[in-house]
Formats: sequence, structure tokens, C-alpha cells
Amino acid sequence: MKRNIKLGILFIALVASTAILPFQAKAQQPNVSFQIFYDELSPYGEWVDYPNYGYVWIPDAGPDFAPYSTRGQWIFTDYGWTWVSNYEWGWAPFHYGRWDYDNYYGWIWVPDNEWGPSWVTWVSADDYYGWQPMQPGISINISLGRDYRNNHNHWTFVRYRDFERDDIQHYYVDRSDHERIIHNSTVINQTYIDRSRNTTYISGPSRDDVQRVTGNKVRHVSIQENDRPGQDLGKDRLRIYRPEVKRNIDNNQKSAPRKVSELKDVKRPSERTAPDKSRDLTPAGNNRQDRQQKTVYPRNDNKQVQPDRQRKVSPSDNNRQDRQQKTVTPQNDNKQVQPAQQRKVNPSDTKRQERQKNKVSRQKENQQVQPAQKQNAEPTENKKQANPEKTVKPEKTKRSNRPRTT
Repeated sequence: MKRNIKLGILFIALVASTAILPFQAKAQQPNVSFQIFYDELSPYGEWVDYPNYGYVWIPDAGPDFAPYSTRGQWIFTDYGWTWVSNYEWGWAPFHYGRWDYDNYYGWIWVPDNEWGPSWVTWVSADDYYGWQPMQPGISINISLGRDYRNNHNHWTFVRYRDFERDDIQHYYVDRSDHERIIHNSTVINQTYIDRSRNTTYISGPSRDDVQRVTGNKVRHVSIQENDRPGQDLGKDRLRIYRPEVKRNIDNNQKSAPRKVSELKDVKRPSERTAPDKSRDLTPAGNNRQDRQQKTVYPRNDNKQVQPDRQRKVSPSDNNRQDRQQKTVTPQNDNKQVQPAQQRKVNPSDTKRQERQKNKVSRQKENQQVQPAQKQNAEPTENKKQANPEKTVKPEKTKRSNRPRTT
């Protein structure tokens, strides 16, 4: 009996292992090479052979793109402050490798094989937090000790109270204030050692400091492995693809992009295609896109009425427009009587018109009234001319009733 029980337990264990092991292998992800970067990022930008760096990636993200700044947010994880991008390709360039800036091509990404929550340098100044992308080839120790008071435009600053916003890009400090803030800043040297990957990260401001200066409790988000390229942010967890990357798995075959663009053919940032906003992955990103689509107006069409102005037209404005339409006279027709003059006709003018009609009736029958006189006649005169039976009397009667002249 006991033997049968043991055999049953062993059988159940074998069945469970066959079901669990494939899942674990899939979740852990085998080692991959740089080829994963070359293949996955090609649809979203261009690979070029750049001097001193080799193959670098230039994203088609529009003229205003900046790493760790455009379309993303900071969340707090076990590794410190982690950048979550709303770009579909954000799982790679913001967690592997480093960013550098070229005066002509803009921001370029240099791939590397170490994963991190972000690769930035942090500072604190008065009421602000600030961060800047770490340059390629610079170690963490050197990065913490460098003087970052140059390249003011490469920094991003935000007030303490706005640091945890999911739409943080709407609250960045204007660049004109960067120099003043940087000169009063202090480098944040908090680090986290990831022993599983034998890597050290700059983790940014401590959780306690952020809670103290903002007055809000910092939400902790756990990181879970994703089995394919991409990321997904939930309420309390971030699923992200972060395999261990080797430069080359097969020594006989070197990893390389399938298509490499010539540097002379790469467009300037102002000429590149804007990102496809339908690729946003987080609910916060989608809501932010909706707001931007409602408030952004065409820049090159000055004659187009902005949507918000259409909504602000009041009934009084409509009445005023109607009055203006009634009083405006045609500019090219000088002979036409203005409608405003029609309302100002008084009884004395009508009597004068009748006396003029009596004079006209004494003229010869073959003499006709000139068309110009018909056009200059007032509306009341036109009505009387349309009904001659009621207004025009026989010629004899008119002579008998004519007033005597003195």
C-alpha cells in the first residue's frame, strides 16, 4: 500500500515537472545577442555605422524627442526609480545601452548588454529633481563624480510635487531655468547592487525622501519577466522583457543590422516622422494622447478656426454677426440701395415721391422711365408702380386736382 502511494506521488511529481519546467524555461529566457536589438528596433528607426561607436540606432520619434523625457513616467521598483516608456520599443533603449547627442542627427542610442531600471544621473536642487542620460563608456563611479554643469538642454527638471505624475512631461521646468537650477544642485549618489546580474544601478532619490518632500506615499511596483519583447504596466507590477544579452552567441557569426543606412541619408530630427500614437501601451499614455489630440492645432494654417474658439461663441456674438450681415452693403454695386436706408424713409419723403410721380405722368406717353431711375426708387415707390390702377388717376382728374401755383 505504501509502495503504491509513493509511486502515485512520484507520478504526480513527474507530470507537474513536465508542465512547470517548460514554463520556467520560457520565463527565464535563454541568452540572446545584440541581434535582438537590431531586428526589433529596425521598424522604428535607422541603424547607422557611427564613428567611434559602431552601429547606433536613431529613432523616428519626431523633432521633440528626448530620452527619459518624452512619453513616459517614473515608477518605484526594487531597483530604484525605473523609467516606463509609452513607446512600443521602450523596453530596450531605456534599459540597455546609453544615449548620446549629435548636433546634426539628434539623440542616438548605443546598445549594450547590461539591463538597468534606467541609465541616468540624478541631482536634487531646492524644490526640484533632475536627471540626464549617462553617456556611453562612462562608468557609474565616474558619472557620479563628473561636473554636469554643461549641456543644460540635456537635463530634465520637475518640481518635487510633480515627480510621480503619469503625465509628467506636461510639468517639466522651462529650459531657461536649467542653468540656475544646476548651479544649485547636488548629485544623488544612491545605488542598488543587483547580485543576480552582478550589476550596480543608480537608483535615484530614496523612497523616504520622495515621500517626505511630496507628502504622498510612494507606490511600490514589482518587476516580472516577460517572455517576448515589450512591456506592460499594471497597477502593482511591471511585466518587461529583459533577457541576458551577449554581444555574440556564435563566435563565427557576428551580429549586425540587416539594413544599415548611410549617415548622409539620415534626416535631421525636424524632418523625421512623428511616432505612431496608437502604439502606447499604458492607460496613462493613451489618456495623454487623447488630451493632446484635443488641444493641438495646425501650425501651418493660420486661417483655420481653432476648435476651442468655436465652442466659446456666445448667443450675443451670433446676434451681433446677424446685425452686421444686415447692414453691410455690397462693395461692387454702387447703384443698389442699402437696406439700412430703407428703414429710414419717413412720410415726408413719401409725399415728395408722390409729387414726382405726378410730374412724370404729365410727360408724353411714349416717354419711358429710365432703368436707372427704377433702380434708385425706394421700395415704397416700387410697390406703387406695380399697381398703377390703384395709384395713378386719369390725366384730366390729375389736372383738375392739381394745386394752383401762386
